[in-house]
Amino acid sequence: MATIPITKRGAEILKAELHRLKTVDRPAVISAISEARAQGDLSENAEYDAAKDRQGFIEGRIQEVEGKLSVAQVIDPAALDAGGRVVFGTTVDLEAEESGERVTYQIVGEDEADLKLGLVNISSPIARALIGKEEGDTAIVMAPGGQKAYEIVAVRYV
Repeated sequence: MATIPITKRGAEILKAELHRLKTVDRPAVISAISEARAQGDLSENAEYDAAKDRQGFIEGRIQEVEGKLSVAQVIDPAALDAGGRVVFGTTVDLEAEESGERVTYQIVGEDEADLKLGLVNISSPIARALIGKEEGDTAIVMAPGGQKAYEIVAVRYV
């Protein structure tokens, strides 16, 4: 299986979720199943069915997170030295050439992406347009609303 890039912060978030799933959620659902079993007839016990469904979800999520962490290539953006080029983990300040609007994005892995927080997926159109560019370059992004041009104002490794 190929490695997937993830920032140091993203790996920490996944590790925290895994820890919570194993130490809080799993024991809670096991307890809920035990309580539902104690009520008697399992064939008509909605609490038992709901707890079993929740257990299936938790176990599936644990496997998914463990799988992602096992193939993750953790990258610390602060330790990067890409000579001013935009690479994975880079924080980029952009200015829309048409409107002059300024935005800041960090290029992150798929599991970390959250546009509201300025975290864009490495495979998104904007990230693909930015990769390899330097401060002062113009990136042309094929957006759903049409082509947009952004000037790269600053490239930071934080």
